[in-house]
Amino acid sequence: MTRFLSAARIVTALFLGFIAQLTLAASDPAAGRQKVEGFLQGLQSLQAQFRQTLTDRNGLKVEEASGTLAIRRPDRFRWDYRDPNEQVIVADGSRIWLYDADLEQVTVRKLDDTLSATPAMLLSGQGNLQDNFTVTQTSEENGVSWVRMEPKRDDTDFKWVRLGFSGAALRFMQLADKLGQTTSLEFTQLERNPALDPSRFTFTVPPGADVIGDASR
Repeated sequence: MTRFLSAARIVTALFLGFIAQLTLAASDPAAGRQKVEGFLQGLQSLQAQFRQTLTDRNGLKVEEASGTLAIRRPDRFRWDYRDPNEQVIVADGSRIWLYDADLEQVTVRKLDDTLSATPAMLLSGQGNLQDNFTVTQTSEENGVSWVRMEPKRDDTDFKWVRLGFSGAALRFMQLADKLGQTTSLEFTQLERNPALDPSRFTFTVPPGADVIGDASR
């Protein structure tokens, strides 16, 4: 379960392109909220490649990973980790599935209100930004416009998330968990509203894999 929660926090994560070009003044939460809400308006799907880095509370690199992601609103996303280990995380509209190929194990849990206050569900679901997040800060750093948000719920696994926009596209995401670790994601080849096959967001348990959780439909 711990491994599943860690991966689910990462999923949290994602993406995007934003149509309007805005210049954010430092610590201007209203402008940051408008930027994120502007992106969400009209978003139906997206896909991208990602590179992920996890650092500990001292800023030391713990691990790196890479893969591809896809989102289809509402409530569907897929993360395929290919390097260094194969993992697949799929939200099919009612459940989240995590498959670890090395462990030959599938963990499944229901999508619920707890997950509504995660970055993944903000971007892939129907969640309202103001209902679930407080925009606390905006800044410009090396040509990247950053928007920092904190969850309004106390029962989430992360403390804050930052979305980094470069021009008209989301390029970066940073996520700090309650253990002091920070997950940083860089997105490339990001496409907004591509046509995606619905079958990408269904999951079939591989033969021989152990299942943890209720996999019944």
